Amino acid sequence: MKRIFQSLGPDIFWQVLILFIMLSALVVLSSGLGYMRISFSDVLRVVLAKMLGMDSLLDGVNSLFPVVIAEVRLPRILTAAAVGAGLALSGVVFQGILLNPLADPYTLGVSAGAALGASLALWLNISIWGIWSVPLFAFIGSGLTLMAVIYLASSSAGLSSGNLILSGIIVSAILSAGVSFIKYMVDEQVSVIIFWLMGSFGSKTWSDVWLTLGALAAGLGICGYFSRELNVMALGSRTAASLGVDTQKVRMILLITASLVSAVCVSVSGIIGFVGLLVPHIMRTLTGPDNQRLILVSIFAGAILLLGADTLTRAVLPHEIPIGVLTALTGGPFFCYIYRKRQTGGIHDD
Repeated sequence: MKRIFQSLGPDIFWQVLILFIMLSALVVLSSGLGYMRISFSDVLRVVLAKMLGMDSLLDGVNSLFPVVIAEVRLPRILTAAAVGAGLALSGVVFQGILLNPLADPYTLGVSAGAALGASLALWLNISIWGIWSVPLFAFIGSGLTLMAVIYLASSSAGLSSGNLILSGIIVSAILSAGVSFIKYMVDEQVSVIIFWLMGSFGSKTWSDVWLTLGALAAGLGICGYFSRELNVMALGSRTAASLGVDTQKVRMILLITASLVSAVCVSVSGIIGFVGLLVPHIMRTLTGPDNQRLILVSIFAGAILLLGADTLTRAVLPHEIPIGVLTALTGGPFFCYIYRKRQTGGIHDD
């Protein structure tokens, strides 16, 4: 973290400040939107009363508002923001490690592993850990998938970006077939699996908030510490090695960190695509290719993007649709536009 803040110049400082203000305003706005509309001032009073422990601020406020905001909306809102930030952080790291602008948190099969784990839990009706059963199996599936991908990609020369991507594609294809088999076998309960695979922030609790924020904080600390090495690795393995960077060690640490952060996010929210793919691209046009700066602005932009999408589907659209569907419908065409502009020379990575 210290390395990131040391790299902040006046321009990046103002960008981060603006993004923080936008995120804070969106959190307050989203807290007031829904079936029960709550004014901006009442939301602020409830939030301040809960933070400061001053119940006197709630004088004159509808008694239902504190319950709706603190126990229903804020956990969902903060979970969505934390998941968006985590996916964006993972996207920046994956693109930096693999030197591939098409890389995202799911490149190495993390989402496919989570999908298989969650599908197994739903198929076998495993509930020994209560509401945490499905997320826990999703996380275990992601972790085992990462281990399998690293094992397949390993060689006497160490890990290479090409081997990692190819191994991720192979493992993802196998796991996707496994998910399809489970959906075929589960028959009448297939809708439950499909709904989880499409992603949702419904019924989130404060436990989800702290879990996701904890994973995000740990991931940001580790990735921030190695952000300078990530910049050097972009020059090539030989150049990085000549400058004293242990590329194999750094690649492995960042690979595991980014994968586990995205695994926690997927286990909490389900499959949500394109956030980790689009946000680094958009922010790179504002900050340049410096990963020390890109990491910090991307986590705020990812939080804003996913929270905005969740607010739209929850409080604006006539019927709530899975968040993964909305991000795919909007993110897919937008990414096609960015990719086409890049191919024709309209957008440059540096």
